[in-house]
Formats: sequence, structure tokens, C-alpha cells
Amino acid sequence: MAYESAGAPDYFNIDDLLTDEHKLIRQTMRDFVKREISPYIEQWAQEAHFPSEIVKKFGDVGAFGPTIPTEYGGGGMDYISYGIIMQEIERGDSGMRSTASVQGSLVMYPIYKYGSEEQRKKFLPKLASGEWLGCFGLTEPDYGSNPGGMVTNIKDMGDHYLLNGAKMWISNSPECQVAVVWAKNEEGRIKGLIVERGMEGFSTPEIHNKWSLRASTTGELVFDNVKVPKENLLPNIDGLKGPLGCLDSARYGISWGAVGAAIDCYESARKYSLERIQFDKPIGAFQLIQKKLAEMLTEITKAQLLTWRLGTLMNEGKASTQQISMAKRNNVDMALHVAREARQIHGGMGITGEYPIMRHMMNLESVITYEGTHDIHLLITGADITGIQAFK
Repeated sequence: MAYESAGAPDYFNIDDLLTDEHKLIRQTMRDFVKREISPYIEQWAQEAHFPSEIVKKFGDVGAFGPTIPTEYGGGGMDYISYGIIMQEIERGDSGMRSTASVQGSLVMYPIYKYGSEEQRKKFLPKLASGEWLGCFGLTEPDYGSNPGGMVTNIKDMGDHYLLNGAKMWISNSPECQVAVVWAKNEEGRIKGLIVERGMEGFSTPEIHNKWSLRASTTGELVFDNVKVPKENLLPNIDGLKGPLGCLDSARYGISWGAVGAAIDCYESARKYSLERIQFDKPIGAFQLIQKKLAEMLTEITKAQLLTWRLGTLMNEGKASTQQISMAKRNNVDMALHVAREARQIHGGMGITGEYPIMRHMMNLESVITYEGTHDIHLLITGADITGIQAFK
């Protein structure tokens, strides 16, 4: 079987498991990425530039909230479609996928799932179209893997809540119009609120000097006696299960996205190995290079099967938090390994912006940590196996 690269590697004919609609969505997103992201992404990353214009373009192509019902501006698609969209965007860049992933899974999803009908109608169409950019405020400077320890808080002032505290490492925050923020009330219960740009005392300082996700905009959320109207409280959720439910959706998207980054590194390495001549033949003729390529494709194929099955379970409402956790951990770790092997195949050229490898590698160093670190996800699986939580 001579492996021909006609797009994403598909060694086990996973395309046979996809519908015609899935394939059309994939081609649409692939064309979008090739047109709107790939020609510019190396420069954006080198310059640490977030292209604000991409937000409206993502909205136009349907990348925001693909699983949200169409009546609110979403795509009304299934979870495999959502995964495919994330895979194709991350083939372009993890930071670009983060922008779309946060908007759909961490901003639109909680407003749809936990919000009032008035909140859905007010916020979702503008977020879906890309008119507004949103962010998700959970992580704090002193509370990352332990979000239940958060100190950001709200006090009931009668006709409004008074919000105080700060959030850290927030994708999209410097340019957001809307932030879904999690804070403790006076009883110590975690509540979700929609904070809007322009509310007095609300600021979003940008984080600079990142070596990773350089084309994504990252910042803080700072709340200094912010008056949040009562109608901005998410009414249909209480406790930590609110933000964790959002993270399930986002981590699912990451498990597909990481496959996209791995595919891009693999494709580049395979092509380079057939073009680079050393000792009078392509380096792809040498056993050790073939070993690297064969192992990369094997791991990508295993990850593809994992995400497809997980997507099927998501569609059936059967996917567990623990299954999503395993897929996120496995696939990001796989993608990082593929990126490092691809860098070696490219030799010295692998560190330059002429190839996407080093950018993917740096990006994935963030992806392996955010939305549940590599080690915490391992312990989630361990707790599921043994019934004993090792991270408390």
C-alpha cells in the first residue's frame, strides 16, 4: 500500500465512518485555513500578532459554536463536525484553534446550557457571527489545577452583584466584549456571571513575552468592585460542575485539534524526507527516518480512532468526563512527540519559520498544560480506575 498524501493521513479508512456532510465541513474548513491562516501564520507568530480580523472571518465560516442550535446563530451540527472543525483549524495553528474553541465551548456553550432565554438571545447570535469575542474566566494566579479554591467573589447588593478578584491566563481576554466568569458567592458556592466590556472596574491586561500561542491573545481579567446586573447571572447552574461541564466540551475539541497539529508536522516531515538528499539518496530511504515516520503515522491513526469513537459517544450523550480527559491527554502528548520527531527529520531547517514544526511544538507546550495539565488528566484516569482521588 503506497501511502498517498491527499490531505490528512487516513491509514485506516476513517473517512468511511464520516458522512458526506462531515467531509464537506472538513473541506470547507481546510480551504478556509489555507486561504486565511496558513499564508500569514508564521509572520503573526514571529511578531506575536493576534489578527483581530480573523474573529469575524471565523464567524462567517461557522467556526463559532458549531453545536449550538441554529436559532441562536450556531451551526446545529453534531460533535464529530465540531471535532473536524477544530482539527482543521489546529492544522493551521493551535492559537487560532484556541480562539475558536474558547468562543464555542467556553463562552457560547455555558450561555446556551446554563443561561436564560434572554441571555441566549442577547449574546449568542453576536458571538456566533464574530461580532463579539468572548473569554472564560476560571483560572486564577494562585488556583489553576484546583479551581475550587478560587478567591474571586460576588456579594449580593440588592439590585446587582459586586464582583472582586482576578483571573489569569485567559485566552481572548484583551479583545473580548464578553467574559463568562466564575466566582464564589457569600455562601461559598461557585456561580457563573456574564461580565461585559465597559462595566466600571473591569479591565483585561494583556500578557506579553509568550514563547507559545504567539498568534493568540492572552491576558488577565481584573475585577475591582464591578457592578454586575442580576440578570447577568447564569441561572441554571450551581457549583464547580458548571465550569467543569464547559471544560468537557473544550477538552473534546482539543483532542481533535491536537491531531490536526500532529498531521501538519507529519505531512511536512514526510515531504521533507523525500526531498532532502544525503549520502546520494533521500533521507526517507534510511531505516531510522522510516521508523520515525511509521511510528508518527501509527500514533496519529490511533488518536484519530480515539477521537472518532469519542465523538460518537458525545453525539449519543454517553461520553464521560473521564473518557474526554483520557483523549485530551493522550492526543496532545502524541502531537508533541510527533512534533519533536518531525523537528529532527527536518534537521536544522526544523527550527526556522520556513516550516511549521517549531511553532507547533511551542504551541503544544501550552496545550498540554491548559484545560487540565498532563499530570492531572492522568490522575483523573487513575481515580476512575481505583476510586481513590490522588490529587487532593
